[in-house]
Amino acid sequence: QLQFVESGGGLVQPGGSLRLSCVASGFTALNAGAYAIGWFRQAPGKEHEGVSCISSSPTSSYYADSVKGRFTISRDNAKNEVYLQMDNLEPEDTGVYYCAATPPLFFCTTSQAMDVISSGFHNWGQGTQVTVSA
Repeated sequence: QLQFVESGGGLVQPGGSLRLSCVASGFTALNAGAYAIGWFRQAPGKEHEGVSCISSSPTSSYYADSVKGRFTISRDNAKNEVYLQMDNLEPEDTGVYYCAATPPLFFCTTSQAMDVISSGFHNWGQGTQVTVSA
């Protein structure tokens, strides 16, 4: 069963940086590099939000407007890992961050693709807590 383990969160001051990682496991027939993977977050009292996703081709990605220019997504298919470099963090970035994928989707460059990933993935992990506060 497809699942992810997220890490790298923490407490950081506004303007600071964090690098999140998620490791994929449970892929069967195909290497994890065959699928688009997305980062999502949920803040207390708010709805689940798509943050960024990366296609199986690492050159194609999507960023929510709220993080564009501050976050960078990347992947290392050899390690089945996806990263989210978060710079210039804001208090509004506070939340629990999760990874997800919904095979066979392999291309993700729009918010609609992120919705497909979110609605099709049911094995959400523990996530990693990001707190941005002075």
